[in-house]
Amino acid sequence: MDSSERHQPIRVLMLFTILNRGGAETMVMNYYRAIDRSKVQFDFVVHREEEGDYEEEIRSLGGKIYRMMPLRPHTFGKYERQISAFFDEHPEYRIIHGQCSESGYFFYKEAARRGIPVIIAHAHNSHVKFDLRWIVRTWMKHKMRPYLTHNFACGEEAAEWLFGKELAKKAIILKNAIDTRQYLFDEQLREKKREELGLAPEVLTICHIGRFDKVKNHCFILDIFEKLLKRRPTAQLLLIGDGDLREQTEKKATQKGISTQIHFLGVRRDVNELLQAADVLVFPSLFEGLGIAVVEAQCTGMPCIISDIIPNEVMITNLVEKVSLHESASTWAEKLIAATTRTFDRPAYAEKVASAGYDIKSNSRWLENFYLNVW
Repeated sequence: MDSSERHQPIRVLMLFTILNRGGAETMVMNYYRAIDRSKVQFDFVVHREEEGDYEEEIRSLGGKIYRMMPLRPHTFGKYERQISAFFDEHPEYRIIHGQCSESGYFFYKEAARRGIPVIIAHAHNSHVKFDLRWIVRTWMKHKMRPYLTHNFACGEEAAEWLFGKELAKKAIILKNAIDTRQYLFDEQLREKKREELGLAPEVLTICHIGRFDKVKNHCFILDIFEKLLKRRPTAQLLLIGDGDLREQTEKKATQKGISTQIHFLGVRRDVNELLQAADVLVFPSLFEGLGIAVVEAQCTGMPCIISDIIPNEVMITNLVEKVSLHESASTWAEKLIAATTRTFDRPAYAEKVASAGYDIKSNSRWLENFYLNVW
């Protein structure tokens, strides 16, 4: 690179399916906000026509967004031609950072064919469900590996799933860092947010963050809450997020007769404040690469009851307890209630999470230097 080019920021091409408020998307946006954008800029390839939640903010930060057709097995050939045309039009990209795991296979292959020096796949999940998609995804994750120059992951289990045991040993673990200052517990903010939500001071409030997808196990959350109401009849449940299964979940809540005590809050920009308003996080996911919501909850000093399938890396503090998915909804309800009987110094936990390496400030400096020096 000559000196004139050094005055322009490096433009890193991020690969995504859609830019909604999922775990991987939120992680990248945390880094994007914190990184020195006079040195490093993020641009994005997405695979949906509809506008994602983060797109307006990305444009305001100087990022570009390109749209590709959805990746489907019956259109692989057409998709490959579209990728080739994209690189013909945009030869400027020297760093490809795939945030859609193995689904970036065709991008990685074409980038390698063109001699692009830095090709990164980033692992965000440790398991996927066994179905036809699993077969295709497994094929792609094996095929993509020779084209990668660097392997990134949110944790060791995610790295092993995507890259295999040997390559996982060399993977770079980039923590799903957050701005811990935004999650610092504030009693006055808690009171204000609870008042906005109509929550009386003494009401036990359960919280969950996640898209309405099978993997997040919302049906089981409703079963747990139903059992919990038998012991705490005034309890409330905050469900933050949106997705294909939201309507189905709302119907099930109505059928159970518990919908009046559930707040379907949708996609929110004030998750850090909502977490402070709640008393305990329930997180019975069927699988996760890490579970960034659990990190965020710990930062606010809130106890978390999570499934035993979630990687141990998320257990940063003494706030987290794992429970088997084979346990009954009643057992989960008892665990949630018991967690709220313990006393925690909530404001102290933001520093504990930061000290564990999850603060965005230091992590973004590392990533910035990596991009600047890797090529």
